[in-house]
Amino acid sequence: MTSKQRAYLKSLASTLNPVFQIGKSSLTPEVTEAVNECFNNNELIKIAVLKNCLDDPRAIAEVLAERTHSQVVHVIGKKIVLYKPDKDKPKIVLP
Repeated sequence: MTSKQRAYLKSLASTLNPVFQIGKSSLTPEVTEAVNECFNNNELIKIAVLKNCLDDPRAIAEVLAERTHSQVVHVIGKKIVLYKPDKDKPKIVLP
């Protein structure tokens, strides 16, 4: 992903509300499965890491991206944005 594409996805993600919250139990298989299912309807999702989660948000983002076969757009503070294009009908056209 180029920096121009990443910047475009960041601008789209700025208006999104977090769809998932990761709490003190951190990254569980259930959370991973739920995020993977969310990619069936959305190509771009935002995830919030709560204050009571002791793990690093960057590490959580990397593991989650690997397990869901998506890409980390960015991690700012405790917010994670992931992107996974739809193979059949992409909704987001990257520049």
